[in-house]
Amino acid sequence: MELGDVWKPTYGPGPEAPGSSTPGLVAMAHGFLRLVQPNALPTELINFEQSQSGFSRDDINELLLYELGFLVCAAIGVLLIILVPLVGFCFCCCRCCGHCGGRMYQKQRRRMRCRRRALWASVLLLSALLLAGGVCALISNSRFSQAVKSTFPNVNNTLDNVHTYLASIPQQVDFVIDKSDVPLSYANRSLQDIGPKLGSMITSRIRNSTDGALGSLQSLLQGMETLNDTFAKIAIRCSDLEELQSSYSQGLVSLRDRLNSTLQKCGLPCHRVSLEGLAFSANFSMIPGVEQQLQALREVSESNIKSDLEEVNTTLGMTPDKVQEQSQEVVAKSQDQLLLIRQEIRNLQGRLPLLDVEQKVGAFVNNATSMLEKYREPIVAWDGLRLILCALLCCTVLLVVLCNVFGLLLGPLGLKEGVLPTQRSSLSDAGGNFFMAGVGFSFIFYWLLMLLVMITFVLGGNIYMLLCESWHNQQLFQLLDTPGKIPNFNLSELLGLKGDTANFSEIYRQCQHDASLWQTLHLDQSVSLDELLNISQYAGDISTAFEKMDITLSPISLLNQSQKDLLLRASQAAQPPNFTLTLEQLDQNMTQGSLLDLAAELEQLAENMGTDVKKDLEDNARELRDLEKEMQGNFSGPLQSLKENIHSVQSGAAQLEGQTTAALDKANKTQEFLEREMPNIIKNETLAFLEQLLDFFETYISWAKSRVTKDVARCKPIAQSLDDVEVIGCDYIMDSVNAFWFSLGWCTLFLLPSIVLSVRLAKFYRRMDTADVYRNEDFEMPPTFNSYKIPRPSTRH
Repeated sequence: MELGDVWKPTYGPGPEAPGSSTPGLVAMAHGFLRLVQPNALPTELINFEQSQSGFSRDDINELLLYELGFLVCAAIGVLLIILVPLVGFCFCCCRCCGHCGGRMYQKQRRRMRCRRRALWASVLLLSALLLAGGVCALISNSRFSQAVKSTFPNVNNTLDNVHTYLASIPQQVDFVIDKSDVPLSYANRSLQDIGPKLGSMITSRIRNSTDGALGSLQSLLQGMETLNDTFAKIAIRCSDLEELQSSYSQGLVSLRDRLNSTLQKCGLPCHRVSLEGLAFSANFSMIPGVEQQLQALREVSESNIKSDLEEVNTTLGMTPDKVQEQSQEVVAKSQDQLLLIRQEIRNLQGRLPLLDVEQKVGAFVNNATSMLEKYREPIVAWDGLRLILCALLCCTVLLVVLCNVFGLLLGPLGLKEGVLPTQRSSLSDAGGNFFMAGVGFSFIFYWLLMLLVMITFVLGGNIYMLLCESWHNQQLFQLLDTPGKIPNFNLSELLGLKGDTANFSEIYRQCQHDASLWQTLHLDQSVSLDELLNISQYAGDISTAFEKMDITLSPISLLNQSQKDLLLRASQAAQPPNFTLTLEQLDQNMTQGSLLDLAAELEQLAENMGTDVKKDLEDNARELRDLEKEMQGNFSGPLQSLKENIHSVQSGAAQLEGQTTAALDKANKTQEFLEREMPNIIKNETLAFLEQLLDFFETYISWAKSRVTKDVARCKPIAQSLDDVEVIGCDYIMDSVNAFWFSLGWCTLFLLPSIVLSVRLAKFYRRMDTADVYRNEDFEMPPTFNSYKIPRPSTRH
């Protein structure tokens, strides 16, 4: 009985990743977050339903310790937000007053070229770093926007997969229930064919006992029939031999008379020839008769033993019809019970807790879908504004980089060696001004950039560490496993389970291994599958009906007593007479002397005789040879057949009596067995048929339990859906946020040295108002000082 496997639904594709990716940047952001917040999530302190006044001082200290890294970084960000614009304002005022480099004067010193080149290389490096950070920030900003837009179709696809999974649960349950038609149809077909099935079982069991005895008796009858034919052949051969012997005896007498006449004519030379051999050596009329044996065996053949044995087979062949006729009432009652079993299994659909779980989770998914659609348009609209704002702020970094790049290009192009600072070209002066413009833009937009970095860092970093990182190290599972931690969230109530037995960690772990929902939720603790699939009452009613069924078969009789006596007498009377003397005579020559030797002797005598006697002797010799040849042709076949038949009856009759005794003993034992065990055979085979009938349902019940507990509602799609949500929220959205603030924080970090170095480098390219001349003048000194050259500065206006 083939029941098959539970089908599995086909699910849609997983979430689609945004177009761009910065895995190295994300890895650095994760490493920075783990450095900022190395402590584990204090799940025991998290309770959203607890009021703020419910926290003790130790709890607050532990929470502050957990957030210490973020608090320090936020404090640094606030200081920079305040200090950098303030420093920029003071710097501008100071320069307007001619201080802090505001006086257009550059003091000429040694190694000016080396210092300028070092500053130029440093600003170039910082500009490259700022450019990389700005580009990464723009990419992350765009990727975040793509992730937000793709979140809704990705989440919808994920929820569609959950819907597909939930919809497959009742379909799989229906599949298991519908498969009950297979054993029911098998059982109903077996009941309809109870005659051929149960009848053949009873017949086969009876034949196991009767076939041996029937075979022995039929073999015995066949042997007696063969023996009867052989005895009949012996009688026929004896009669044929007697007739031939009678016919050839007269010919031998006549031939002997003619030979005597010829020998008398021959006279003295032929007086030694003896004619005593011209007579039969055996007398076939003296062969023992077999009429007694033929009569005994003929009585067996003419009896009705053979037809009686065939009647046994006929009686056994009628067993299926009798079983079919006598079991109609039981079949009707059993078919009524099959209808009740069908109804009981059909009622299983409404009692399985799997369907309650499907309804509860389905309602939750529907609510999530509707809420997601409700906030879809506002989120997308606000994300569009955020994208533009963040892109503009990222462009300010690129604006600073652009100013630095122009300064790095124009400054060296316009600067000529040996030219006084007051005579620098406009191209060189423009390069210096670009540097100062970059510094001005840095002071103006730094606080906005830092404010954006601080907000996205505090929010994005905390959310990532609280949800994503806790999900990865399964600390979040502890929070979900504890009832009451999250308001309006009770996993047991969501799944329709009694008590607070649901454990999210265990459910997620088992679903990852594609366990069934029955095992995952331990539904056997709330509902016993054995009770739901209990059909013992109906099986008991069917068993009771079969136990009351009374099947009566026609009595089977192999042999009656007269038939047994007849066979025994025939086996004794069919023993052959003593054929020893007959076989000895048959092995001798047919005549007492050799006719061929006598013919040769006469031919030898004819050679020395006269013409008349010679011709007579030769004619007599020829007659002897012809007679020998004729007798050999006529007697050899009957004689050989007679000898073979005698040997056949001797060997067959020697085993007949023992074979008859053994066959009759086996028949007696078989008859006694049938008379004693026939009711038990019918009862046992009926119980075997009943067991086979009920085995259809036991097989189905075992299969249904296995499918429901192992194959129905395999929950790997649920674990996959949770993983997809984690990928959407963490890998796509939060990683984009983390990459954005890390890139922008990278830029704000390198803007500070860029400001300082750009201001320092700008003086090497801007046109000065006051020149500092560095001259080497040789002047007269005493001879002892002639080796010295003293530089003398001078000021030009």
